Amino acid sequence: MRSQESIFRICFRGVYSCYWTGSRDNNQRCACFWFSFLSLVSVSTLGWVYICFIAYNDHSDVNWKAFEKFSRWVNWFMCVIILSSVMAIYCLLLLLFSLFQFAIKEPLDLHWLHKVLLFLGLVIVVVGIAGISSEWKEEWSTIHLSLQATAPFLQLGAVVALTMLSWLVFQSYHRTQSAASKALIIGALVAVSVAIFLSPLLIHSPCIIDKLPPKPALIGHRGAPVLAPENTMMSFRRSAECEVIAFETDVQLSKDKKPFLMHDNGTKFLRRTTNVDVVFPEREDNSNSDFTLEELQSLKAGEWFLKTDPFWSVNLLSEEEKENARTQTVPTLSELLDLAKERNISVIFDLKNGSYDCNVTVTTILNSSISHNLIWWLPSTCREDVKKHAQSFRQVYSNVSEMKDNNGSFLNVKYSSLSTEEIRNLTSRNVMVNLWVVNERWLFSLLWCSGASSVTTNTCHVLSDMSHPDWHLKYCTYLIIWITADLVSLVLMVVLFYLQRRKKSRNLLDSSLNRKEMYPFLSKKEHVSSFEDPSS
Repeated sequence: MRSQESIFRICFRGVYSCYWTGSRDNNQRCACFWFSFLSLVSVSTLGWVYICFIAYNDHSDVNWKAFEKFSRWVNWFMCVIILSSVMAIYCLLLLLFSLFQFAIKEPLDLHWLHKVLLFLGLVIVVVGIAGISSEWKEEWSTIHLSLQATAPFLQLGAVVALTMLSWLVFQSYHRTQSAASKALIIGALVAVSVAIFLSPLLIHSPCIIDKLPPKPALIGHRGAPVLAPENTMMSFRRSAECEVIAFETDVQLSKDKKPFLMHDNGTKFLRRTTNVDVVFPEREDNSNSDFTLEELQSLKAGEWFLKTDPFWSVNLLSEEEKENARTQTVPTLSELLDLAKERNISVIFDLKNGSYDCNVTVTTILNSSISHNLIWWLPSTCREDVKKHAQSFRQVYSNVSEMKDNNGSFLNVKYSSLSTEEIRNLTSRNVMVNLWVVNERWLFSLLWCSGASSVTTNTCHVLSDMSHPDWHLKYCTYLIIWITADLVSLVLMVVLFYLQRRKKSRNLLDSSLNRKEMYPFLSKKEHVSSFEDPSS
């Protein structure tokens, strides 16, 4: 080991290539290939982690599909996020080490173990993207939507990264002797710089707006399922504490024609959220029409929540709240209507078995003493009959065309089915637009800026505490930030280019002086020639 080597040089080389005592002769062409491959995998894994974090708003969809297949509730999506994050951090650190290697003029000799892990990282990204494209296509709309919230920050991050990497680009420019290579390096840098500096011209974020719309109201999705077992009275009471304007739930009929609240339907509908395997082990795969209301209410509908911790939120509950969750049962529609009347909160629901449940459900509502304008009627299968018998129900539509055909003014759709411009246009025409299911702050902020009337959410306790969007800028303010960042970056890159040029000139001068001291018998002409071309 050379005595002049610093501990940093040894560590960088050792981690990157596992050569601790010195570098071996390296194939430069092969090294460039692996550096390019490392850069590609680093960018890919970072992009995949971005996709995972954006898709976390809908992570329960993935876990639900996995439960349908394996009949076991596991937070698979969180496992994917953890694995992907570890891989991305590993690739980025390795890329950082390679840049240091390049800066200190060490050969980029990547160890074989790193190569294997990089291939593994690329496989994870490819499989993940293929999985979304084949099984979860609608999530690409969410990714596209997220760019409206993150694009301004991604552009500023790209400006910072470009400025920092320009030092290495200029170093490569001054090292190369070929005029064609120099032109290629500078041309590529200019092209990338122009693209990054002017990209805000293509950014259209609803949060870059002069006047902020009112905050969207909140609707509790199956109550407050992060704080209590979904579709239980405890869950609805917790959502009422968030000051929601409506309870969202799912209605089914028991064997004795009593409406009860449960999201899962069909066979095995009780397996996820009750202890049917303990109470009725021989009937755990039966459907709702095989159980009387008394049998359903003999089941525990909250113990699963404490065992599986589906939202990693059980630790937020006190011991008293945990015990309350453990004793929850399957509630009836009448119980929810009583609570809604008491709190003056509306009710919106799906009918899991279509028109078959309509008559009994409507009769139950009409027989209760709840005000009819608190009922938001969503099922379309028996809408015309409902309009005749309960004219005061508020009619809610699941698509724009149906709403227009019925001269309606209340729309309830998935948050990604409308563009931010469409949301703004609809609300400007006094259409109430409710979007489901919105759980993350960034998404709620984006829809707030877009002018959404309300959102259905699992995380009412988080969104209710927000007094303003996570970010909101007036257009002139954003314009100043954009132009200032670009100008500062441009000035810094010019300074870095000048410093690299001075450093190269100083190195050439030092080399010439050393040659003169070592070979004093050189003629003046030879000395000048060696100064102009150190390789001579």
